[in-house]
Amino acid sequence: MDIEYAGEALIRPGQVLTDRSSLSSAARWTQAVSEGDGVCVIHLSRGVDVCEITRDLRDRGFRASPNHVVAGQPLFFGGPASRPFPARPAPSRPAKGRSSVLVGLLDTGVAKHPWWESSEWYGELGRDDGDAAEGTQAGHGTFLAGLILRGAPGVSLCARRVLDGDGIGDEATVIRALNRMRERAPQVINLSFGCYTFDDRPPPLLADALKGLPDTVKVACAGNTADDRPFWPAALQGVIAVGAVDAAEQRPAPFTAHGTWVDACARGEWLTSSYLETGEFEGYAAWSGTSFAAALVAGAIADAARERPAQEAARLLLDPARARQIPDLGSLVPSSL
Repeated sequence: MDIEYAGEALIRPGQVLTDRSSLSSAARWTQAVSEGDGVCVIHLSRGVDVCEITRDLRDRGFRASPNHVVAGQPLFFGGPASRPFPARPAPSRPAKGRSSVLVGLLDTGVAKHPWWESSEWYGELGRDDGDAAEGTQAGHGTFLAGLILRGAPGVSLCARRVLDGDGIGDEATVIRALNRMRERAPQVINLSFGCYTFDDRPPPLLADALKGLPDTVKVACAGNTADDRPFWPAALQGVIAVGAVDAAEQRPAPFTAHGTWVDACARGEWLTSSYLETGEFEGYAAWSGTSFAAALVAGAIADAARERPAQEAARLLLDPARARQIPDLGSLVPSSL
């Protein structure tokens, strides 16, 4: 798909996200409409400005947004330019455990790996949930899965592919995946990707989709932007925005986003985890980014949710009276890896 700039945000050209209530109001600018899983994508006629139509619909009281492009967030400044490194020796595999907790993972998919190839949850994944064969971030979801399972042994993963092999996806795809998850809502969901919006306002339809999982703890990476500009969905109300600290867990990582909207932080530098078996990689890698700090926090919450509801587990874990506070990064969640 094509990508273009709208201000300082990336969007899909000519696409506006909305619900059915606004279709008639946008009819004169509409070339086609695709609808599915609770969201409509209006494909605008050639030459029509996406941002102007979005503002017009919002001024009329409708919920609308350009179809923002989202990207995974490893080191440095995120997106497909960064890369993992082979990890030798291999990191320790997840400990054996038994847990009824289900963790949602929206990302590049999860590839076959010795850590989970015989697990029930992996056997339930459909063919469309596997990793892309090529791309600079094809193993991103596989890496995240390993971090979550090492932090919360025995949990099951519900993985859905919303990013391609270069770690790129869009808001419409994420919204549809979230809406489908309502049928079997996870206790915790990890969203290690994000974007800026064209007007720095919250994306309304993405916010609606997350609110549709009221009992699920939502964990999202704050981004590798090295500034305090809100990054979505992390900056949405009700989402735990996770920044990164260095390998010693003492200082903010140089790439991490920060600010009053960031709720928590964890190690984000030189983490090792499961990866693809390809080229110089033997199924394991070392990688850096807020993506992976978010997975550590999601795993810690999922592990604590064995004993209590996930929302309560998250509150206790991030309680400022209990957790060390890092300025502009919130509560530190120590890593056991």
